Amino acid sequence: MAETVRLDKTSHQLRLLADALDSGRLGPIRRLVNTLSPAEIGNLLESLPLDERVVVWGLVDPEDDGEVLLHVGDDVRESLLADMDADEILAAVEDLDIDDLADLVGDLPGTVLDEVLKSMDREHRERLEQALSYPEGTAGRLMNPDVVTVRADATVDVVLRFLRLRGELPEHTDYLYVVSRRHQYRGRLGLATLLTHDPATPINRLLDSEQPAFDVEDSNDEVARQFSDHDWLSAPVVDNNHTLLGRITIDDVVDIIRDRAEHQALSAAGLAEDEDMFSPARRAFRRRLVWLGVNLCTAFLAAGVIGQFEGSIDKIVALAILMPIVAGMGGNAGTQVLALMIRALALDQIGSSNIGALLRKELRVALINGVCLGIGLGLIVLLWFHDPLLSAVIGTALTINLLTAAAGGVMVPVTLKRMGFDPALAGGVVLTTITDVMGFLSFLGLATLVLLR
Repeated sequence: MAETVRLDKTSHQLRLLADALDSGRLGPIRRLVNTLSPAEIGNLLESLPLDERVVVWGLVDPEDDGEVLLHVGDDVRESLLADMDADEILAAVEDLDIDDLADLVGDLPGTVLDEVLKSMDREHRERLEQALSYPEGTAGRLMNPDVVTVRADATVDVVLRFLRLRGELPEHTDYLYVVSRRHQYRGRLGLATLLTHDPATPINRLLDSEQPAFDVEDSNDEVARQFSDHDWLSAPVVDNNHTLLGRITIDDVVDIIRDRAEHQALSAAGLAEDEDMFSPARRAFRRRLVWLGVNLCTAFLAAGVIGQFEGSIDKIVALAILMPIVAGMGGNAGTQVLALMIRALALDQIGSSNIGALLRKELRVALINGVCLGIGLGLIVLLWFHDPLLSAVIGTALTINLLTAAAGGVMVPVTLKRMGFDPALAGGVVLTTITDVMGFLSFLGLATLVLLR
């Protein structure tokens, strides 16, 4: 429901923007754009053709430029940065948080990056260098080192006076982190708890030590899973010595979940999640050609199977009419199981302990579906061609292919993941090939054995 509302809002904004662009008046465009949040502006820019995008980007409030750059894909970000001079880029990124700046560093021109580093004080520069030292896709790269820490031997009154002296808190601060003298994480202290207890209360009596800290090397997927399971707004990050390094906040986790969803949806079609919808045709051609080439090669494999039964098809024309049904039904059934498996793998719900039970369940489902659909299809074929043996052959072949689709739908993504390939990206091609080959082989093979013996 929320996604539908967002899409409707974007469509409405595009209509208003198109009207303003057609009128040639920049004032309405500027007012429209600057009523939006940086995330909404980013979504709008991604929805615009290149020439219109340049116009709208030039009307965005410079104070929002940095945040907008964070909310667009890599291709769009590259095109936007290309239209900015060094001073504009420097102004856009200078107020970003360290974790956000670390995300942009790889896209900044070398000369601009040097200026960014020179403009930072020593503390912030060291924090950025530390963030960049961690691999992408880990908690270390995701965390923000700006945290508020307190000691367990302090009192509520001391902490409150410290906070008033500090003057402000980082965004999304719901807990203060309690550390030892060596800055090792000991637990958290809720702001609500701090405000509702007697000023003389020692912090160690209010300490919540239940929330575990993320290791700096934990993956983004693990971070997202833990936030989802426990409804956290923030969580600490520590190193191997349990030294507190920073914290991860819910806004960054939402970005991970959104990016993961986009990756699964687009990679299933062989597209990159950061691909610009309006990128030049030459770039899109190069990216998609490889994927389409793989599909073409697998199609020849299925065609080769059909070619082995050319004589049978020549003698019984009905085989050519009916064989796409068996292959198509197998492909659809396999896709259903594949979608279930990719989701389960993303949520880390599949392992050696339950893969056998899941395979047996899917095979039972496929057998029941195969028998029911096979009988129905057989009756239709019987009424159509008046050939009981042909009806039996296609019903049996359909059941065999649905069983193959179920087995492939479970095992293909698991195997691809163990081999280091992305199941969402490669699973569809592999599984479709399997169901096509088995569909043609089972139907044409049985037909040759039974009808042409």
